[in-house]
Amino acid sequence: MRVRNLSLITGLFVAALAASPATASADWIVTPFVGWNFGSSADVSGSSGSAVTNKFNHKADYGVSLDWMGKGIVGADLDFGYSPNFFAATASSGNNVTFSNNSNVTTLTGNVIVGVPVGGHGASIRPYVVGGVGLIRERVQDAGGLFDVNSKNDFGFDVGAGLMGYFSQNVGLRGDVRYFRGFRGAPSGSFSGIALSNFAYWRASLGVSFKF
Repeated sequence: MRVRNLSLITGLFVAALAASPATASADWIVTPFVGWNFGSSADVSGSSGSAVTNKFNHKADYGVSLDWMGKGIVGADLDFGYSPNFFAATASSGNNVTFSNNSNVTTLTGNVIVGVPVGGHGASIRPYVVGGVGLIRERVQDAGGLFDVNSKNDFGFDVGAGLMGYFSQNVGLRGDVRYFRGFRGAPSGSFSGIALSNFAYWRASLGVSFKF
C-alpha cells in the first residue's frame, strides 16, 4: 500500500510538471515551514469494538514544500509535513483516553498549484490555490492500551490557498492554509469504491522560500 501511494504521488508530481508551460525562466522553490494544526477530528475503534470520536488539541507541524513554477500560472507542489504528538490529548467522548507522546501524523502529497502573479510575470507577489492527493500516515498510541491500531497508511487529499511574496530576487515568505482528509473504503456497491474518512484537520503554515 505504501509503495503504491508513493508511486502515485511521484506520478502526479511529474504529470503536473509536464502539464506546466515550458519556459526558460522556470523557478524551483524550496520552503521549509512551521505550521499549526486546528479543527482536528477522527474516529478510532477501541478494543471493545466501539467507535470513539476524538477532538484533538492544536499541535505544531513542521515540514518542507518543493515547488516548480514557470512564467505560466500552473505549477507543481510536493509537500511533506510532520506533526509530533498530534494525538496527545484527552478524548472528548468522556472516556478520558490520553494518547502517548509517540502519537503523530506524517503527510506527503503531490499537488497542482495555480498561482497568478500580481502586477505581471515579474511581480514579487503571487496568490495561489493548491490541491492534490497523497499519503497520510497516522501513528496512534494511548497510555492505557485501549486502541488496537498503532499505525496505518491512508490515501488522502489536501486543498488550500496561500500567498508567496519575495523581498529579494531569491528569498521571500510563503504562508498558506490547507485542509487534509483521508479516504476509506466505500460500502459495497458504491460507484467509486472510496469514501471520505472521519480523519481530517486544517494546517496553517508560514515558511521562508528560496527560489532557484
